[in-house]
Amino acid sequence: MALAGDVTAIRLCMERVAPPRKGRTVDFPLPAFEKVEDTVTTIGAVLQAVSEGRLTPEEGAAVAGLIEMKRKSIETVELEARLAALEERSK
Repeated sequence: MALAGDVTAIRLCMERVAPPRKGRTVDFPLPAFEKVEDTVTTIGAVLQAVSEGRLTPEEGAAVAGLIEMKRKSIETVELEARLAALEERSK
């Protein structure tokens, strides 16, 4: 039906192929986050943004989840480097 030009069918197909965005873009300053120790400061900035109403609690939780993913990534890289150093020393 969409191929035949039915506008409703086209809209339904497009909603499945490219669904409308549900969230909004958030713009607020975050401190540099390069070490695991920076997590506290970075999460603090998110909490501050939530408390000031610049982010909703749901948006804050989503950003905090992204920060947690980055923390885990940094931790994994650091652990890999430490393991490689230990393996090198044991040779």
